[in-house]
Amino acid sequence: MIEEILETLNTDFIILPFYLITWLVAVIQYRTYYDTVLKYYPIYLMYTLLTELLGYLVKFTDSFQLVSDDRFHWYNVIIYNIYSVVTYMYFFFIYWKILDDEKNKKWVTYAGCISMGSFLISLFFQNPNYMHLYIAELISAVCLLVTIALYFKEKFDWHDFKSMKYNLMFWTSVGMGIFYVYFPISLLFLYWAPKLYTTLYLHDLLIGLIFVLYGTFLVGVIFHRRREFR
Repeated sequence: MIEEILETLNTDFIILPFYLITWLVAVIQYRTYYDTVLKYYPIYLMYTLLTELLGYLVKFTDSFQLVSDDRFHWYNVIIYNIYSVVTYMYFFFIYWKILDDEKNKKWVTYAGCISMGSFLISLFFQNPNYMHLYIAELISAVCLLVTIALYFKEKFDWHDFKSMKYNLMFWTSVGMGIFYVYFPISLLFLYWAPKLYTTLYLHDLLIGLIFVLYGTFLVGVIFHRRREFR
């Protein structure tokens, strides 16, 4: 099994050690945010790592298969569709908890409902075992970006950058904002214009932005200060 994995290792999964490093640092620093809204942060990071690892095993080994049709034994999209739903639910919940303005909380509730509704509706038109739920991803990403914008607006009304740069939630939001501007666009290109997706090296850009995303997570867990958490 180990030899098979090493032989099929490709650039898509060079990010796995970075996931592990981020998780380890988050666990080491856990005492500084264990009683905040991010108390489940290390669990989410480990879930991400395990999702990517399982996705790799399904795609590149014969020992794992998630669909009944042997012609598509390497299909792993259901793993990522489930991961997307969990991720959006998790972060909508976090922002709903951390925002103070009741009006903003209401907007986050609407955004979360629209996001989950889009995934539910997509199930009537796409098989999640064989296709990414592209439209639901796009809608959910837009909803999440609006939510992140509400967070930045509310927090910068009360705090300057000198304070926010030591804020774990700030760095998490920066990474999420950068990544989710691009991620759904890459999926749409992959679905409707796969040749352009390859020609324009959009997949390489996606991998680069994953490093940026987890780089900001890592910066946050390393440099944040407990008293600055908001």
